[in-house]
Amino acid sequence: MDYPLVSIISVNFNGLGVTREFLASLRNVTYPSFEVILVDNGSKEDISPVGTEFPEIKLIKTGENLGFAGANNVGIANASGKYLMFLNNDTEVASDFLFPLVQECEADKRIGMASPKIVFHEDGKREIIQYSGSTGINPFTMREANSGSLEKDNGQFNDIRDTMLGHGAAMMIPTKVAKEVGLMPDIFFLYYEEHDWCQMIRRAGYKVRYVGTSAVYHKESVTVGKNSVIKSYYMVRGRLLYMRRNTSGSQFLSSLLFFLVLAFPKNTIKLALNGDIKLLKAYINGVLWHLRHSNVKENPEIRTRADGTKEIVKLSGERLRSFA
Repeated sequence: MDYPLVSIISVNFNGLGVTREFLASLRNVTYPSFEVILVDNGSKEDISPVGTEFPEIKLIKTGENLGFAGANNVGIANASGKYLMFLNNDTEVASDFLFPLVQECEADKRIGMASPKIVFHEDGKREIIQYSGSTGINPFTMREANSGSLEKDNGQFNDIRDTMLGHGAAMMIPTKVAKEVGLMPDIFFLYYEEHDWCQMIRRAGYKVRYVGTSAVYHKESVTVGKNSVIKSYYMVRGRLLYMRRNTSGSQFLSSLLFFLVLAFPKNTIKLALNGDIKLLKAYINGVLWHLRHSNVKENPEIRTRADGTKEIVKLSGERLRSFA
């Protein structure tokens, strides 16, 4: 088989320790044609030593926190590969993980996104499944459901099949598809951006494929914390944003009613009773964000200027980032 170039893109934000482990893991990858693009998303830590320790990578510093989507879009603008492989910096990979993903995308040109099996990496153990395909977003709760979640990995999901959603911790997208449908929607900043992007890809007529013959190991929520103010704010903000961008008519009304009548009262009461005042404020602020923002449809794209330089712009023409 041919070995088309794969651009592995990862974002670092104050995660120097896990990022080093991630990059060391990539040195064991046996696929012969890939580049590594590490986007430092305005970390307070000095990331420069990583560039010295891993001279094979392309290190890009944004200088500010652009969010998960914004930083990944910077990576896309600097990528040269036929395929874009997005990996969280809190993952480690099986040495042969790229071969099955590339093989599937090469064999079926209607694949717009492919994700491997993702197994939790916790306390040195790699045995509990996080993701082995998805049944999609629940139309009422706006929560995703992953098949095989929390099951012990005994190889029962080492299959290949179409699925409803890929997984943001590890997903491959053909570069031509990203150019066709547009970049990752950076309005989300954090959480739900990959689900929204997946729907953009599906609406363009592409498939989403689960490739269980490939494996990635995930140390989930290392960057933001499992129960943090950041996660509380952006999770509910992203969930409602996804609803506003991907539902309409009676579906939108029923989803909104479910949130207002059931989900919002339940979550606010639970946080209040637990005394999690900071999390409660963050959750409420995540909801209130939507009262201040009426236009949630714009997506960024890469444009090449006459002098050959690139820029990321909104569809409105607003320039976001420029690159040499």
